[in-house]
Amino acid sequence: QVQLVESGGGLVQPGGSLRLSCAASGSIFRIRAMGWYRQAPGKQRELVAVFTLGGGTNIGDSVKGRFTISRDNAENTVYLQMNSLKPEDTAVYYCNLDYGDLRGQWRNYWGQGTQVTVSS
Repeated sequence: QVQLVESGGGLVQPGGSLRLSCAASGSIFRIRAMGWYRQAPGKQRELVAVFTLGGGTNIGDSVKGRFTISRDNAENTVYLQMNSLKPEDTAVYYCNLDYGDLRGQWRNYWGQGTQVTVSS
């Protein structure tokens, strides 16, 4: 069993900031990737920012220069600092974990999502 606890969403005015966090726990042997995706109404889920194996990052083009992903390896936690938020950033933000379990199998797990609304 794996749990992803997401927090930090909410309502913010354009130009404001929010910080999301996602903490993973459970039967995790090795993390291959962990990060954030988002889905706006009527749109497909898209990459926001993820850490990949080896410490690299993939950042979505629409958030480059505004969003920063960081992590606490000891706590299996990732953070998403979102600055200069725009109304088009409004979406449900999902944490995603790609990991190897204790039996050596690779698995992928989604969090329940946290709503981010950017509006005046």
